[in-house]
Amino acid sequence: MHHYQDLIAIFEQCFLVHENTQLVAGEGEPIYLPADEKHAHHRIIFAHGFFASALHELSHWCIAGKKRRLLVDFGYWYEPDGRNEQQQAAFEQVEIKPQAVEWALAVSCGFDFSVSCDNLSGIEIDRLGFQHRVYDQVLIYLEQGFPARAQLLINALGEFYGVAPLQRGSFDYRGMYLR
Repeated sequence: MHHYQDLIAIFEQCFLVHENTQLVAGEGEPIYLPADEKHAHHRIIFAHGFFASALHELSHWCIAGKKRRLLVDFGYWYEPDGRNEQQQAAFEQVEIKPQAVEWALAVSCGFDFSVSCDNLSGIEIDRLGFQHRVYDQVLIYLEQGFPARAQLLINALGEFYGVAPLQRGSFDYRGMYLR
């Protein structure tokens, strides 16, 4: 039911011409690459053809400003698995908004969502606390509006997958899509 090829097609219908950006299934780790002398389009490359990876990478792109979209991986730092407490807190702080958008994209597809703390071999994680902060951000977006590119994609995905417009009841506190 959820094929990454559909995401690619929907994304390209929405953004290929206007934003000069493609969604690409990659072989390795995800990365965002701006257009260069070898590639005419900016590329959002997601990991190993995983639908969830595509949604996550799309969420970062939907939030990144125009200047950041000209930088490899939007100019963000990434501390690999095994982060200490301060590194994990910084990671979670910058991931709240993208993961709130990712959750909305997932709900728009009828796809299950779970927050990613992305630190399997590091310190013990307060996963539930992070879920609460992501949920709170979803509620803010529902009230104040999602970023424009996110909203366009949410609408297109909802239409394709036959999912009603998002509302508070679309989101379960525990991070799972309500069916």
